[in-house]
Amino acid sequence: MSGPDQTFLDAAQALLGPRGFTRDPGLMEPWLTDWRGRYFGQACGMGSPASAQEVAQLVKLCAAHGVAIVPQGGNSGMSGGATPDASGAQLLLSLRRLDTIDPVDAQARQVTCGAGVILQNLHQAAEAADLRFPLTLGGKGSATIGGLVSTNAGGTQVLRHGSMRAFVLGIEAVLADGSVWSALTPLKKDNRGFDLKQLFIGAEGTLGVVTAATLRLVPALAGRRVIWAGLGSIEAARDLLLLAERIAGAELEGFEVIPQNCLAAVLEHLPHARAPLAGQHAWHALIELGAEDAALDLDALAMALLEQAQGIIADATLAASESQAEAFWALRESISGALRAKGAAVQHDIAVPVAQMAAFIAMAIPTVEAEFPGCKAFAFGHLGDGNVHFHVTAPPGAVRGEWELDQGKTASCRVHDLVTQWYGTISAEHGIGQMKRDELARLGDPVALKMMAQIKAALDPQGLMNPGKLLPLAPGEISD
Repeated sequence: MSGPDQTFLDAAQALLGPRGFTRDPGLMEPWLTDWRGRYFGQACGMGSPASAQEVAQLVKLCAAHGVAIVPQGGNSGMSGGATPDASGAQLLLSLRRLDTIDPVDAQARQVTCGAGVILQNLHQAAEAADLRFPLTLGGKGSATIGGLVSTNAGGTQVLRHGSMRAFVLGIEAVLADGSVWSALTPLKKDNRGFDLKQLFIGAEGTLGVVTAATLRLVPALAGRRVIWAGLGSIEAARDLLLLAERIAGAELEGFEVIPQNCLAAVLEHLPHARAPLAGQHAWHALIELGAEDAALDLDALAMALLEQAQGIIADATLAASESQAEAFWALRESISGALRAKGAAVQHDIAVPVAQMAAFIAMAIPTVEAEFPGCKAFAFGHLGDGNVHFHVTAPPGAVRGEWELDQGKTASCRVHDLVTQWYGTISAEHGIGQMKRDELARLGDPVALKMMAQIKAALDPQGLMNPGKLLPLAPGEISD
């Protein structure tokens, strides 16, 4: 495919100016590769509009010239959803300059901000108003609000607060024809037809460009307690989760599971890290309790949980300070990096019904390891909401970059087959992007896939919005 003509490039340059449009390979290069280094692309240029109006004008220009657009925020996605293809004909649309945060409405507990706002900056703005935005990620220093909305991001506190969809009260988006749809003012009740904002949450930029969002905030925590527990099995972790839900109720902020082999990998990877417990345990649970009411005795709540869990846990410790609590969480957040350092691997972001996750893990790990000799399977993550990260590492001696495309790809298909058999999903919080597009086509519900393609065709008839991502079918490929 040839790139856009000079007329388009000159018009984009005139529209955005030298700060807003570049074709400099050196300036574009860091943004043409995904965070994991798996996908590499080229672009005819990179546009960096400073306002929703500039986004709209640029999109209208692209529509007139038939130039495809790849929206990008912090470029911290896990599925290659913000990387252009190799043609050099697509425009990379950076939203990082849309970084304005409006004054926090403390009474309404909400804030409106641009798509380019970095998550950590939003956290700080909410904290300054004695509130918080409780969605958090390991990449909070680079992930942007537009990307979080477009992928319906999750995180470690979904158990109590839900994914990004639960926080979005309103959206502003630029459609494929350059028109601006603004619905930033939230209404508690509104029955004027479809809830259109839901279309853009999780759409990965394939229907339009999210330029701003109004988000729900929650009261700041008056205190928290973090528990690390050692367990004999994943089934015991499930029992502990049920007990924690019963005892802690709404104060249960997070419940993560970590197998011993993942903890060992982290301790090897981080030379100054220490195991929270003496001895080894097949599984570990990281539990966070949080109270918005300062009068609530979290120590008593934590002790009640530990006392009633005596028949379930093998050992446990309560973080004695905030620094120790952060150290516990650092162990959990370092798992992916530690496994990546071990060599070639394939990663899966999966979910099955919450009640079935422990049984699924107990089945899937030995099944995959038996069918792929020399491989090791690791499952860790958000047991409380039925979402775990299922990594399969290559046998010793496998060549990174080659194994993933051969046996690793076969292993991934097998993991996804097992998930589908258990009525689960192959993408719980990281999106489909280009990495899982073929698998969605293979395993997705044909009726659901056709409906999504029809919506895409209605809103983006030219197929210019982030083509090749998420949707297995392009508008022209829809059939009866």
